[in-house]
Amino acid sequence: MFPKVRTSLVSGLTSCLNPKAATGATVCRRQHRTSGSEPADVKVLYDGLCPVCVTEIRFLRYLQRNQPGKVDFIDISLPGYDGTKYKDVSYEMAMDEMHVIDEKDEVHRGVPAFAVMYSAVGLGWLGRFMMWPPVRPFMDKSYAIFARNRLKWTGRGEECTTGRCEKKTR
Repeated sequence: MFPKVRTSLVSGLTSCLNPKAATGATVCRRQHRTSGSEPADVKVLYDGLCPVCVTEIRFLRYLQRNQPGKVDFIDISLPGYDGTKYKDVSYEMAMDEMHVIDEKDEVHRGVPAFAVMYSAVGLGWLGRFMMWPPVRPFMDKSYAIFARNRLKWTGRGEECTTGRCEKKTR
């Protein structure tokens, strides 16, 4: 069992190192930036008032600590959020589901957004697993349930669909 896993990981790494060998299923990212003044390769739009989301973003920031500027984490809950700066992803759209803008300036939503985000911080194996055809339907369904209920589950209520959604106080 382990030799198969190791072989799979090595072949995946080889395809990342050799772009001509890469398949469509392999997501590889550039590891080094040429200038600190360049915009980040990937922009992750997240709800900074969602405790689950913030915990995950903290972890992803930790993972990219050796690659500063590779990923910009954009908190959509801040008053200055302007969707026109982010491929016209409005606050309401970003609240409905996860949005990530990749290095080609393409917008990814839902599970594909997670795959791009994870690849950008060095967890490409997790992104590929989530997108793997036998797993993808389960991931889509699970994420749809989470996205639909996260406001209620984090104490912000279902009526929170516009404006800046704060946690309800008792």
